Amino acid sequence: MKRMPIAKAFTLMESGPVVFIATNDGEKDNIMTLSWTMVMDFTPRFAITTGPWNYSYAALKKTRECIIAIPTVDLIDTVVGVGMCSGADTDKFERFGLTPLKGRQVGAPLIRECLANIECRVIDIVKRHDIVVLEGVAAYFDSSRKEQRTLHAVGDGTFIVDGRRLDRRKAMKSKLPVGV
Repeated sequence: MKRMPIAKAFTLMESGPVVFIATNDGEKDNIMTLSWTMVMDFTPRFAITTGPWNYSYAALKKTRECIIAIPTVDLIDTVVGVGMCSGADTDKFERFGLTPLKGRQVGAPLIRECLANIECRVIDIVKRHDIVVLEGVAAYFDSSRKEQRTLHAVGDGTFIVDGRRLDRRKAMKSKLPVGV
């Protein structure tokens, strides 16, 4: 094995799905692109890493709610574009042709063009590590979308796209929660 710089080690593990975090501060909808996410267990608990350097953070902290929207590979240029500008001076829904849909449980908008949307409430903010813990309160999946492959950021400006799904459900049955 060839040694690599430790400063690049995160690129070996970062490849979770790229998501949009949609917020509403009471007046304005906003979206940010985020690749630092974590599923916490088999419950609908998730963690994201963000902080005051992101414009959306103020709305997330104020309202304690958001949408996790999961885009697909056909939206890669939109994913990058949303991540390269600030909601402080840009209406990202308008600029990138995305459609906000009214959520049922939270004030933040779902994103129609995404494969899935999860309405979430903030249940904890771990300031020391800039981790926001979310609890999903409703989830939506658009099975009619032809493109269902998600994107995974490597962290160096490149992405990996989902491939074919390998089924080992039978072998793992004793470890999976009922209904999964």
